[in-house]
Amino acid sequence: MATEYGQGYGLGSGSGFPGDAGARDHRLPAGLRAPFEARSWREFGYVLLGLPIGILLFTFAVTMVSLGAGLLVTFLGVPVLAAALAGCRGFGMLERARARALLGLRVADPEPLRVKKHGVMGWMGAVLKSGTSWRSLLYAVVQFPWSVFSFVVAVNFWTVGWAMLTYPLWFWVFPAYAGQDGLQLYGDETHHVYLDNPFEVAVTALVGLLFTLVTPWIVRALTTVDRLMVHGLLGPSRLATRVVELESDRGAVVDTAAADLRRIERDLHDGAQARLVTLAMDLGLAKEKLREDPQAAARMVDEAHGEVKTALQELRDLARGIHPAVLTDRGLDAALSAVASRCTVPVRVEVDLAERPASAIEGIAYFTVSELLQNVSKHARATAAYVEVWRVENRLMLQVVDNGVGGADVATGTGLRGLAERLDAVDGILVVDSPTGGPTRVTAELPWRSEPALR
Repeated sequence: MATEYGQGYGLGSGSGFPGDAGARDHRLPAGLRAPFEARSWREFGYVLLGLPIGILLFTFAVTMVSLGAGLLVTFLGVPVLAAALAGCRGFGMLERARARALLGLRVADPEPLRVKKHGVMGWMGAVLKSGTSWRSLLYAVVQFPWSVFSFVVAVNFWTVGWAMLTYPLWFWVFPAYAGQDGLQLYGDETHHVYLDNPFEVAVTALVGLLFTLVTPWIVRALTTVDRLMVHGLLGPSRLATRVVELESDRGAVVDTAAADLRRIERDLHDGAQARLVTLAMDLGLAKEKLREDPQAAARMVDEAHGEVKTALQELRDLARGIHPAVLTDRGLDAALSAVASRCTVPVRVEVDLAERPASAIEGIAYFTVSELLQNVSKHARATAAYVEVWRVENRLMLQVVDNGVGGADVATGTGLRGLAERLDAVDGILVVDSPTGGPTRVTAELPWRSEPALR
């Protein structure tokens, strides 16, 4: 599985919304342009909508659950409680859509109901047993007090900031229509302090500017809590996410195994098998010519002998590609040294392992380094490479570094992407650091599992 070098890295956007200010270069720093960014206004709109939606969610959840709990002494309590949980699930879907539209937060849908029995009773049982239903109910209860707090904080900071910032534009309203010199800062029975002279008006505007610049970041901090609640309570559970990952990893393992089998079959059919067929034909012809022309028969046998050597070499290479004997007998150090000796550039290998990992992990580590060194030979245009293997707690670390042209990218190179998928199937990680011009540093991380002891 070869990986093409020379590809560039892709650049990510700033906030998840196309055209947002975070994805472009600006002359103004982020603190000055934040009050005017679309993201800030979307987040403020999210907070404003949060209060009425929170009131609706809280009222529905508390009313229906209380009614259902009170009616549990009768059969009516079960369907009422199931309806309450189903309604909370529906509101959760709307909340995910609101977070996606205003916050750019993309949360996967939770696991669907697993209805084992047909009919209304089966549906009610599935709703009551679903963890998603109860998490949605918890969100409806928790979101209300938080929405009240965030609404009060955001609205006060936003309105006070903009009102004070624009005070020089509207302070004339007080002497013209309110019968006072300006905005009253302090007042009692004997003393009154108004913001009416130019200095006080300017200071008020500066304080308003400070509030205006700080408010978007306060709102952003408030919506961060909303993001956590939506992601943690309305998204899929960790168990369901793990199941989806394992199913995806299992598909990747099956596809990889099928591709390896097709490769072995193709190599046998096109290589050793074809040579053995030719060898059988040559030996048959040599047998016929043995009495008539012994010298020609000897030449044909000599050519057949060469074919045998070539076929044996191809079979050795194929066996090495399946699982090399040196890896089984002597471990990663010797096996990687053998791979490095076949690389077209000088490779220094350093393996620091006190014990051998499980054979499956050891095999994946071997093939990972082998394919990365093949990429160095074919694409990197390097003059030197370095392989290092070590253990950190319960992880096996691999690193391959070369001084080539760089530009490797997992997103565009099919080889690196396939290698990353193979590692991901066993909870491994592949990290590629390959700026244009080099050097390229590929780090792989695998779970450490020791070989079980024989009893």
